[in-house]
Amino acid sequence: MADATEPDSSPKFVHPIEAEFARILDYYGIHWEYEPRTFALNWDAEGNISEAFSPDFYLPEQDLYVELTTVRPKLVTRKNRKLRRLRELYPDINIQLWKRSDLRDLMIKFGMDEHAASLLGTDAQENT
Repeated sequence: MADATEPDSSPKFVHPIEAEFARILDYYGIHWEYEPRTFALNWDAEGNISEAFSPDFYLPEQDLYVELTTVRPKLVTRKNRKLRRLRELYPDINIQLWKRSDLRDLMIKFGMDEHAASLLGTDAQENT
């Protein structure tokens, strides 16, 4: 269920897997918000934010941020680095990174085998 601050509009998802994940959450009545918060990770010498991170989903009832990635395993390093930095700066934030295999397993579990194959195949997103 989308954030109530966006009454009649669906978010513009960056990747199709985000839309699929939102549909699963909606089906099970799990309230969610799409990219509701941006966390500053680094600042320049003048104190301006030079790097930030906006997790894909926030599940308020679980107090959990979820970042989805369909990048190839060898390219996950960048996201892992951002998550480590986020945890250093904001230790009270509960966040999980759901990787390609986690998403595939979830979609298969919910009978979305064809979607899993098309969204998580070798042409999946490479650089988010």
